[in-house]
Formats: sequence, structure tokens, C-alpha cells
Amino acid sequence: MSEILKNVRSALDAAEKLNPELNAFLSIDRESAEESAEQAADGSGPLNGVPVAVKDNICTKGSRTSCGSRILGDYRPQYDATAVSRLKKAGAVIIGKTNMDEFAMGSSNENSAFGTVKNPWDTSRVPGGSSGGSAAAVASGIVRAALGSETGGSVRQPASFCGVVGLKPTYGRISRYGLVAFASSLDQIGVFGRSSADVADVLGAIAGRDEYDSTTADVAVPDYRASLSSGVGGLRIGVPRALFGEGLDGEVRESVEKAIDGLESLGAEIVDIDLPHARYAIAVYYIIATAEASSNLARFDGVRYGFRAEGAHELREMYFKTREEGFGAEVKRRIMLGTYVLSSGYYDAYYAKAQKVRTLLKRDFLEAFEQCDVIATPTSPSTAFRIGEKSDDPIAMYLSDIYTASANLVGIPGISVPCGISGEGLPIGLQLLGPYWSEDRLLASASCFETSFPLTGRPNVHAES
Repeated sequence: MSEILKNVRSALDAAEKLNPELNAFLSIDRESAEESAEQAADGSGPLNGVPVAVKDNICTKGSRTSCGSRILGDYRPQYDATAVSRLKKAGAVIIGKTNMDEFAMGSSNENSAFGTVKNPWDTSRVPGGSSGGSAAAVASGIVRAALGSETGGSVRQPASFCGVVGLKPTYGRISRYGLVAFASSLDQIGVFGRSSADVADVLGAIAGRDEYDSTTADVAVPDYRASLSSGVGGLRIGVPRALFGEGLDGEVRESVEKAIDGLESLGAEIVDIDLPHARYAIAVYYIIATAEASSNLARFDGVRYGFRAEGAHELREMYFKTREEGFGAEVKRRIMLGTYVLSSGYYDAYYAKAQKVRTLLKRDFLEAFEQCDVIATPTSPSTAFRIGEKSDDPIAMYLSDIYTASANLVGIPGISVPCGISGEGLPIGLQLLGPYWSEDRLLASASCFETSFPLTGRPNVHAES
């Protein structure tokens, strides 16, 4: 038996063993993974034989892609997303599809139609969302890396909650072809890894211009692995201290401030900056994201593919029953809100105004990056909260994205790296944001930090336990 096949079988065994407890995977494809592992034994790609997981809103040819929703039924795409085809070309072995909040709408992974994902550090707590399944798969040691998707923080926030590295790239760095759309101007495929090196390897394999996605940019892809040794010496790190106020958990603030001091001790220069419109980011995000969602999800009507409700006697009734039975509560909430802000009489008051504030927010970041090279903030205002704790309070849930949503609105890259453990034994994340196309700088900064200040402790549910 080749070493690659042995490693892939080990990952598959771990996924099957731990999934009843974590619910991180919606499907585990042993037959396909073992076949890919045997082919990889003769390959030489940069990810040759590496087991990876893929979020279930990213198309994989012939494998069920549900988006965590019942409305897609047994939908099996006839093509691979570009990110998936590039992973395969690099030699990676996809072992399964990960659980997620329905249509990527959520910050806790409690909105999946197929049950809540559990946090490997404490299974009474959420893993974050919407890419909680991918984060849990990496944190529990099942795979080295996984693909997620980001609309307002859905890679970085679960990375923080689960104590792993999570990167959201510049808008246009990774192709969205094959990513089921939630909010097209915000969505991006992102990468989870046990370390910055793992993220760098995957990003290098999947980034770059794609003829199938006109929003991808023709910008050279650097050698991200080689950039990891750059360090932070001489780097100007901007800190928007006005954001470290009300609503931020005391332990999170302490850990993040200690991490910033640590970066300074490694040679970085700390600069105070201001992001005056950042306080409007959540309001702007939930207007724009829901507006785009109401348009994108109109295609799920029971006519062409996926679930169709029974017992309808005419077309309008079939639409109504299919969407009523197929969508979950959070998706319905966002579709209704999005339709409202786009409706006649409210478009200018809400959607048009949100787009204007989005432009002001972009200007804030451009001005800030004239003073600094990287911006440091908490990733999330708290550590992982208990399952059910915020289910009845959508506003409190939405505020989980308060530090991450700005990057999606502006289109800049961001990364979350573990920076501490709370008194309850839960990981805390440091977020680093950079100018457009600065993923190499962010990865180098994160790598320098994690090497100098490694995270202590390990999840309670782990493949090696």
C-alpha cells in the first residue's frame, strides 16, 4: 500500500469515526477518494495525495451538492467548480463535502437543514458559520486543509472559533465558477488550514484568472509558500482602537492586544488608525447581502431541478409550496428582507444608500493603508457560544460578523490566526487585513506569529485521540 493511500484511508476513517459526534460532513466519498489516492501515487502536484474537504455549496462533479438545504434535493452537478478542478489537478484528494448553514446564511452552522455542526473544542458550542463543517474538519485533524466560502466572514469567524487558520482572498483572486451564489458581489471561496503553510499551498494551487468567471482578475499569483519566511520586521500594523470597545469580550480584547504587542516585539511598528464608517458595516452588509440573495435564490422554484413540493395543482401554488417547504427560516427571513429593500419606494432609502456607505467604507480602508501595511483587529467579538444561545436573537447572531463583514464589502483580503485560549479553554482569533492582492503579506505575518506564539491546547475531539 502506498503512503498516499494510507494517509487518505486514515483521513476517511477519522471522518467516519468522528462525524457522528461532530456532524462536520454531509457526505464522505470513500470509493472516489481511494481511487484518487491510487492515481496520486504516480503524480507530482504540489498537493499530491493531500486529503482535503470541500464545503457543500461548491460544485463537485457527480457528488451531491446541497448547500445545506432541502430545496436542492439530490442535485449532483455535471461539472467541478474551478477551485475543485484545480485542487484535483494539484493532486489533492477530496474525501467529502462539509456541512454548512443553509445557502451560507448564518454565523453558527445551526441553520443547516441536516443538523448543527459541533465545535471540536467543546461539542456543546457552535463551530461558527457558515463554513463550520470545513473548520471543524480541519480543527479535529481529519484533513490538513478545506475549502469554505465567505460572504461576510464565513471562513475567518469559524476559523477563530475552531482555532485554525482561515483566509478570505481579495475579491477576484479565486474563481467563483461553481460556487452556488448567495450574494455575488460579496461571495468568495476561502481556505482553512492547520497552519499558514497549509493555506499557502492550497491558495497557490487554486488562485488565478479563470475564463469561466469574468470577475477574476488577471493578476500574477506569487509563490505563497516562499513568502512565508518574510516575517513582520518593519511592517506597519494599523490598529483601529475605536473598534475595541463595547460588545467586545474582555478575554478576546486582552488576547488580541497581547498578540499585537507580540507582533511589535517581532519587529513590526504599531500605528493607530481610524475607520470612521466601520460601525455601519453590519447594517450595510445585511442590506446588500439580502438584496442580492433575494435575486440569486429566485431560481430555486421547483421547476428545473431540486426539490418540488407535492400536491400543487397550478404553477403559482407549486412555487409557493416548494419554497415554503424547501427553505429554512433564516433563508426565508433574508429573502423577505432583501425583497423589501429592493422594492419600489424603499430602494433609494435602503439599498442605494447602503451602496453609497459601502463606497465610503472602501475609501476609509484605502486611506488607512496609506498609513499602514496591515490592519489588526479581533476576528470575532467573542469565543464560540453555546448551541442555541443566540438562535432566537437574529441581531445578536448577525453581530458575530462585526469585525469581518467590512473586508467582504470592500473586497480586500483577510486572515484569522489563533492568538490565545480563553479561560473556558476556547480558541481566540486575531484578524489581519491587507490591501488588494496582499495575501502573501498576510500569510507571512500570520506564519511569523503562529511560529513565534504557537497555540497551546488541542480540541477535545481529535482524530489522534
